[in-house]
Amino acid sequence: MAETNPSTPATALLVGVDLGEPHFDHTLEELAQLSLTAGLTPVHRITCQRKAPDAALFVGSGKADEIKTLATLHGASEVLFDQALSPAQQRNLERHLGLPVNDRTLLILQIFAQRARSHEGKLQVELARLQYLSTRLVRRWSHLERQRGGIGTRGGPGERQIELDRRMIGESIRRTKERLVKVKRQRNTQRKQRLRHDVFNISLVGYTNAGKSTLFNTLVKAKTYAADQLFATLDTTTRQLYLPHEDGGGTQVSISDTVGFIRDLPHGLVDAFEATLQEATSADLLLHVVDASHPDHPEQIEQVMSVLHDIGASELPQWLVFNKIDALPPERQHRFLTDTYLHDNRSYPRVFVSAQTGLNLGLLRDQIRDMAQAHATRRDSPITHA
Repeated sequence: MAETNPSTPATALLVGVDLGEPHFDHTLEELAQLSLTAGLTPVHRITCQRKAPDAALFVGSGKADEIKTLATLHGASEVLFDQALSPAQQRNLERHLGLPVNDRTLLILQIFAQRARSHEGKLQVELARLQYLSTRLVRRWSHLERQRGGIGTRGGPGERQIELDRRMIGESIRRTKERLVKVKRQRNTQRKQRLRHDVFNISLVGYTNAGKSTLFNTLVKAKTYAADQLFATLDTTTRQLYLPHEDGGGTQVSISDTVGFIRDLPHGLVDAFEATLQEATSADLLLHVVDASHPDHPEQIEQVMSVLHDIGASELPQWLVFNKIDALPPERQHRFLTDTYLHDNRSYPRVFVSAQTGLNLGLLRDQIRDMAQAHATRRDSPITHA
């Protein structure tokens, strides 16, 4: 991100290019929220349409001139693109605009770096950051090449520095991966211990800012960080939830809060957070939390379903928990507390709740308890062991 004086607020001009994809955000609202989360103030937004990205500038020289004019007019200290830029496009745009240019990928990496708290989370973010940086070494040292006749000049100071950086980053990536393997091994051990104790395992999944952490805190009376912002939670937290029976006794389940998903989540982050996402792949039940008040919640459901498919968790039992129904106007509030949601010819149980007010959480607890009991009954049935 751009270097700014601490007393001067960092400002950004937001750019989105509609390439004909189905979920293009014409308002750039999500990019604006990401910017604010990262500490940037959006000062202007501009969108345009193209059949394909321009190879050199992503938007073409005419639109780049317009962006430069608008950035000057609104006092932007950097330009943010809603799509991923290639290293060459980023470098060319910075030369054309005379301003730092960053993309959605770096913005998400920046937020993850700010929010990671656990040792594992910090390692995962560092791996993704190193992998992103390794493709942009030329950009860092191109000023040295201009002193020696350009990047094509063999043996120039920039070339030597790039090779040195490449080796250093490659070594850092190798060490970080080794440390993550150890963390993954520890997490697998913990997971196996839970399985040995025959605990019913639940994972909360969903689009970022859907209210997963608030729901988690309300269910288990915990105090994990929850806020109305993107990526408030990065580190997986697991707690035990005791669900009493009406006739005495009770059922204990294990419930995990996981990192939120987002549209166009960088592949490097998906790969880096593999150990965290494994909590979802080994669950007995996925609670897919949805912000029912968000106008784009159908698209957000689609994005989460896509990631679950990518990590091998799409066939697990899954309930949709439509959260924040207290934020809906009366005419949009659902008549029923539960129903089914159809997606790709598969029906999912759906329950409507408000984690903030506690509305309908008693019903959700009862349904979890009943499923955990049924799971235990099947597990202990003589037929199961035949």
